Parts: sequence; C-alpha cells; structure tokens
Amino acid sequence: MGDKKETVCVTGAGGYQASWLVKLLLLRGYKVHGTVRDPSDDGKNGHLKKLANAAENLQLFKVDVLDFESLCEAIDGCAGVFHTACPVPYSSDLQDPQYPWFKWYSYAKTEAEIRAFEYAKENGLDLVTICPSLILGPLLRPAMNIASELLLSFARDGLEKVENNIDFMAVDVRDVAEALLLVYEKPEANGRYICAAYPAPLSVLVDKMKTFYPNLNYPKQISEQGFARKLSSEKLERLGWKYRALEETIVDSIEDFYEKGLLDRQAYY
Repeated sequence: MGDKKETVCVTGAGGYQASWLVKLLLLRGYKVHGTVRDPSDDGKNGHLKKLANAAENLQLFKVDVLDFESLCEAIDGCAGVFHTACPVPYSSDLQDPQYPWFKWYSYAKTEAEIRAFEYAKENGLDLVTICPSLILGPLLRPAMNIASELLLSFARDGLEKVENNIDFMAVDVRDVAEALLLVYEKPEANGRYICAAYPAPLSVLVDKMKTFYPNLNYPKQISEQGFARKLSSEKLERLGWKYRALEETIVDSIEDFYEKGLLDRQAYY
C-alpha cells in the first residue's frame, strides 16, 4: 500500500472531511476516483475540480453508495478505498423530537463499522478504521457542516444561553485527513484508531475564540456538565500521527468564515 501515483477511491468525495482527504491525496501524488451524487453539480462538487492536480488526477463518478453496481465502477482499478460517505436520510418529520438526530448518525457509523469488520474478516480484506471526535476546521466545500454551523453560531448569534451535556473532544479536519492517509500508507496499521486531539468543552472553545476575536457576538451564558471522559489517540500517535493546536484550528475557521462572507470584519458587537 501507499505507492505514489496509485489510484484510490474516496466515497462521498464532496463531503466536509472527504474534500480535505481528496486534496491531500492529490497533493501527495495519488490518482483519485471520487464518488458523488452528481459530478456535473458544480454547486456541490466544483471545489473538488479546482484542487491542485485535480485536472489530471481526479475523476468523479456518479454513485449512490447503496447501489453496488455503481460503486464497483468507481472502485475498479483502485488499490484502496477510503469510505467516508454515510447515508443517513434526513427528514424534518422527526418520529421522536426528544431523541437527538445525531444519535442516528452515530448509530449508522457504528453499525457500518461493525458490519465492515465482519465482512473483512470473512473475505480476507485489509480494513482499518479511523474514529474521529468532533471535527472542526476550515471548509473547502460551499456547504456548512454541523460543527462549523455550531462554531459560526457562537461567533455571530449572541445566544442568551447555551446548555451542553455532551463530552466534546475535538480534532482538526486536516489532521483527520492526515490520519486517514497515514493508516493507509502504514502496512502495520490494523484495527480501529481513535482520532481525537483535545478536550473541547463549549466554554473552552468560546474562550479561545474570545482570545483572538474579542468583538464577536458570543453566547452570554454557557452551562455544561463536568467532563468525565477522555479519549486517547495514543495508538494513532504511535504510528506517527501529529495534530495542530486548537488555537490554529479556531483561527483558521474564523478566518474562513470571514473569507466566505459568513462573518463581517467591520461588525463590532
């Protein structure tokens, strides 16, 4: 694994995390087959076509990840597959509004991982998984993801009160891309790897933001429980994974919001 210029497939290539992975792969000399719902939709996938080396080394395939035949076409000729797509149908009609929507997303990811390891064992496939915590960092694609919307809301909306009962750890989207490529290129990589850089209570995120951008419209009050759990990325770090400081992630995220016009540099709250 890991020879330069080999071809790999990235499912859900236009996604928040996948876009950074595609960018990294192209910069490292890989040829990439990216699966998307509609390659001609430049509103969703145009950013991929503008990446360095994309013209010669990126091919987008129209794929429904639940359609085996279309997946086979994209994977054909590839030395490896990065499966980042996660089909979770979203509906405004929630059956149980008291049950957070993201638990279904987490369940889908967990169930897919269990089934994938079972299939890999039965069929002799070399499978490694990366399990990231809350992913933060700048956007390559036009659409916002949930974590970016959260950060933007904290910087812009002046919320009266934010309550949180979830233990957050965070990691930079670019460092997750590095982790994905690292475990692909390391023959000794095996099993599953937690990819979490630092504890990130919402109060800590906001305090860090205030350090660099004191005039934004922050929540007036944040109430959250104490943090009892800490995830360890020691196994991943033993492979050579490194991560950037939380401060860098926050600054790059806020600057990205400014560049995209989501925040106004002239506004002082």
